[in-house]
Amino acid sequence: MTDVHTKKQRSYNMSMIKGKNTKPELFLRKYLFSKGLRGYRLNPKLLGKPDIIFNKHKLLIFIDGCFWHKCPKCFIKPRTNVKFWNKKINGNIKRDLNVNQLLKKEGWKVIRFWEHEINKNIESCYKKIIQKLKKKPI
Repeated sequence: MTDVHTKKQRSYNMSMIKGKNTKPELFLRKYLFSKGLRGYRLNPKLLGKPDIIFNKHKLLIFIDGCFWHKCPKCFIKPRTNVKFWNKKINGNIKRDLNVNQLLKKEGWKVIRFWEHEINKNIESCYKKIIQKLKKKPI
C-alpha cells in the first residue's frame, strides 16, 4: 500500500510531532504538582532524554508513546512504508533497553510509562512514582 500523502505533506506531518512537553507528559506533571510532589527537573542532558527527573532520589521517568515504542497493548502496525517503520520502531525499542541498562549501571532508577497508562490510570502511575521515591538510595 502506498502513502496517501505526498512526500512534502508527510514530511510536514512528521515535523509537527512533538518530542517534549507532550500531552501525556504535561498531564502527569500537572497531576504530580496537584498532589504536592515537587523537586523534579525537566529535560536535562541525560542519556535517553528522560521526561521527568528526581535528581535527589536518582529517579528517571520516561513516557513512551504507544506507537513510537510499540506498546504491546495498543500498537497498531503501519500499513504503508512498513519496512521503514519496522526498522524505526524496532530501533527505538532496542535503544530504550540499552538506555535503561546504562542508566541503571550509573545508579539511576528508571520508570517507563506508556502514554495510555498516563491517560487512563494516572493514579496508578503516581503510586509507582511515590513507591520508588520512598525507597532509600543504595
